[in-house]
Amino acid sequence: MFRKLQQAARFLSQSGRLMVGMPDYDNYVAQMAINQPGEPVMSYEAFFRERQEARFGRGKCNTRCC
Repeated sequence: MFRKLQQAARFLSQSGRLMVGMPDYDNYVAQMAINQPGEPVMSYEAFFRERQEARFGRGKCNTRCC
């Protein structure tokens, strides 16, 4: 029972972060280990910066208002 509650809390936490645009670093690390085991993994800071740039642009005004 405790395990199911823990899984539900983890799922809700991840869903909340995704709704507000926070990237999921733990999921990134797990996917890198599965899909590309020999490749280096970005640090949390580099990962967060890359995700923010991908979402909001790299200093360019695309279709979003600045």
